[in-house]
Amino acid sequence: MATDGQILRLAQWLSPAYPVGAFAYSHGLEAAVASGAVGDGTALQDWLEDILRFGAGRSDTIFLKAAHEARLEDLPRIDALARAFQPSAERRTETTAQGAAFAQVTSAVWPGDLPAFAYPVALGRAARLHDLPLGLTARMYLQAFVSNLVSAGIRLIPIGQTEGQRVLTALQPLCEEVAEVALTETLDDLAGTTFLADIASMTHETQYSRLFRT
Repeated sequence: MATDGQILRLAQWLSPAYPVGAFAYSHGLEAAVASGAVGDGTALQDWLEDILRFGAGRSDTIFLKAAHEARLEDLPRIDALARAFQPSAERRTETTAQGAAFAQVTSAVWPGDLPAFAYPVALGRAARLHDLPLGLTARMYLQAFVSNLVSAGIRLIPIGQTEGQRVLTALQPLCEEVAEVALTETLDDLAGTTFLADIASMTHETQYSRLFRT
């Protein structure tokens, strides 16, 4: 069982107040809204369900697990694979910029050797260094990940705050399910089939008017 201190540390790390800049990224959602693919709360929930099951939700959890369990000398290989797995330049920036910010802030507050890895790799390594439970870390990471995208959807579609919370509540069981399954998998099980989301992230690179970096 996780202690109160472990839960609170993860809550701090994955809070919107932790300065990794998550608010600046929509994971391609901005382009999906602009194209009409996502236009209401139901469509947002469907879009995010696919990302959790078949996209970065699952793959990031696999990378997080691998980093949590890895020997120090294996971490650069895991980080290189996490970067190579990104389908577009913006998505690579999304994971590397947040990972670098997370490593910088975490190392400054809790002095330690945490390199600027891709975000899930940096989080997995930090959780290992601070003896934080892998299962709880994965579940809270997915909750924070989807919370950020719901927040983006609230601003972009737009939908109201209450509707956003309905979407987030509906996705909570899926966050638990995806984490549970991904934590039984290895890097050999990596796959990604969210093609529309990947294309949206590429389209966003040349979108004329943008609120988000991705």
